[in-house]
Amino acid sequence: MSWWEGVQESRVLVAPDPGTNGNGLGHMILLRHPRSGNATQYLFVNGMLQEFQWFKNLYGSWFLGDYTSEDGRLYLSTPVDPVFIMLPIFEEARMKKGDDLGKFRQLDEILFIDGYPGYQQLTSLVENCMQVVCEVKEVGSIKFFRLDDTKVLRWLCYKVCQLKQTLPKLDKNYAVQSEKDTLVDAVSILGEYLNEEHWLQPLCNHLKLNILEVTGKTQANAEESNPPGLYNVPQSDDKKGTIVKKGRQAKKIKLETESHNIKDMFSRASRRKK
Repeated sequence: MSWWEGVQESRVLVAPDPGTNGNGLGHMILLRHPRSGNATQYLFVNGMLQEFQWFKNLYGSWFLGDYTSEDGRLYLSTPVDPVFIMLPIFEEARMKKGDDLGKFRQLDEILFIDGYPGYQQLTSLVENCMQVVCEVKEVGSIKFFRLDDTKVLRWLCYKVCQLKQTLPKLDKNYAVQSEKDTLVDAVSILGEYLNEEHWLQPLCNHLKLNILEVTGKTQANAEESNPPGLYNVPQSDDKKGTIVKKGRQAKKIKLETESHNIKDMFSRASRRKK
């Protein structure tokens, strides 16, 4: 089944070109958001995991063939590093207690999450990417993984460094602010994907940053970029028929009743002039 099948409302999505490799068909898969733990839809296409962002002008709509869609939001599908998505899953899987380093587990065990079969579609992707933050033991042809705190912190610092160097190239405002402010901005962006207790606090401690300053910006960034409705799914059995918006109760997805045939609109206008 194609990723768009079953979606009952029209949306305009801009996504990376899948290129010539693979068949170009993707699948919407349900995973836990790494920071909030909420059920969230991601797009998995040609071995690449992508997340959704959205943008909307105050007034706007889309012409879709012969119809206009009242929803003027522009949805963006952008690649996301799967390590961020998998960190909380591997954290739980090692069952760490106190100073104990936790258990080594097989990948099939780790990715078996009740209610989230989408993780099992990512097996080959996860096996390759998670070795950068895990200890790996091989027994015969079987690999066992255990998350390593030292490796995770080193990887996070590398991500911060990369982002800190990139931000001034994206926006001239970053070029005139202090190095510390740019560092706080970089950490706050990464903080949108990190559990505060397990990873964000240790990262801030290592970089000698005030976590309150970082989390304030993280919350503001998350509220601005969080896709509404269609891509955030409530944690319930009725995952197909409901959507959630922040601060509102879940409601049933309904067909777009405000879309009109363009030909009919011009025909009515012509009749009124006569």
